[in-house]
Amino acid sequence: MRRFSNFVSAALPKGLYARALIIIIAPIVVLEGVVAFVFMERHWQAVTRRLSEATARDIAALIDIYDQQPRKSDYGDLIKMARDRLNLSMQVLPPGDLPAPRPKPFFALLDQALSDEIRRHVQRPFWIDTVGQSRHVEIRVKHANAILRFVATRSQTYASNSHIFLLWMIGSSVILLTVAILFLRNQIRPILRLAEAADAFGKGRRVPDDFRPRGAREVRQAAVAFLEMRDRITTHVEQRTTMLAGVSHDLRTVLTRFKLELALLGDTPEALSLQADVREMQDMLEDYLAFSRGDGGEESALTNLRELLEEIHEEAEVFGTPVELKMRKQRSDLVLPLKRQAFKRAITNLVSNAVRFGDQVIIRAAREGQWVRIEVDDDGPGIPPDERANVFKPFYRLDHARNQDEGNTGLGLAIARDIAKSHGGDITLGESSMGGLRAIISVPL
Repeated sequence: MRRFSNFVSAALPKGLYARALIIIIAPIVVLEGVVAFVFMERHWQAVTRRLSEATARDIAALIDIYDQQPRKSDYGDLIKMARDRLNLSMQVLPPGDLPAPRPKPFFALLDQALSDEIRRHVQRPFWIDTVGQSRHVEIRVKHANAILRFVATRSQTYASNSHIFLLWMIGSSVILLTVAILFLRNQIRPILRLAEAADAFGKGRRVPDDFRPRGAREVRQAAVAFLEMRDRITTHVEQRTTMLAGVSHDLRTVLTRFKLELALLGDTPEALSLQADVREMQDMLEDYLAFSRGDGGEESALTNLRELLEEIHEEAEVFGTPVELKMRKQRSDLVLPLKRQAFKRAITNLVSNAVRFGDQVIIRAAREGQWVRIEVDDDGPGIPPDERANVFKPFYRLDHARNQDEGNTGLGLAIARDIAKSHGGDITLGESSMGGLRAIISVPL
């Protein structure tokens, strides 16, 4: 039972539009099938049997009259009466054997009903053909002195108005399905618009200006709730950014005074030590503010990825560690909507983390389907697989050689992942081909 359920789940479409169509189409198909079955049972079988019975009675009456004819050579009056009164074409053929049975038609309702009625009323050997001539039915009855051949129109023996019923079923189904498709399309479109707006907002992109609550009441309620949530989040980010800008300004002012006072003390060992502490404090403060600020409310804009990576590559020369940039050849440069400064900060954090612990760093970038994949490889000590999820936690530090740098705040990877997620992507860690760590940042196009 579970396998069947899994098969049905896998076979059914995943989209709401297709599923809703199935919900509407399935009852229509079932209803039409039931109506067709009832029609066949009550109309085709009943009417066809009555018509076949009437034809069989007429043939039986003609055979009785044939038996009562005094002269067995002239049956003109009998044939004329059959043609004019009973609408039957009658021939008296020489005696002999009946033809071999013909193949039964695929739809054998007429053949079966007519055979039953002739067998019941005529009670003589007979042969019928309901296939050979599409508009006529041929019946041959074996008599002692002759073979009596009768040809009747199909409408005499068969309820031939089934095409009208079929046309009615098909026409009504097409009309119902057309109305259902048009109605569902109008109902699904607001849901798709809401999904697109939510996806754009989740990737840090601008929600389309023409987005408005539309559609059914429940869809409008969801759209209104989304807009209210967007406004709350935007207001919260703006307030946090404003507060952090004030805190940053005040703290930088204090650190600037420290630097000036230390510069007046000269190059004494104590002053140099304090200057190093101040620089470390400033670097830590910048990391804390960057983590708290996130993307800083920056708007997404179309960005040339090659130019951005080349800029990061040039700036990485100050680290003193060889950094190589490799990009697959493309017909055209990759251009995608990015928060440029925030995304640059994320990749720079990965590069700075790599050069801190490795002697060689390689940056790779390529397009994979609807995603852009950027890899930063190093030949350092790497990170154990069981620790790779923990290093993305804020302020988390490893206890092995990769984290012995005193200036490390434990926020670089957390900041990078937060920025990647704000673009609708993510960062994963793996093993580099050079034996160190591979950081992979993936974002959708």
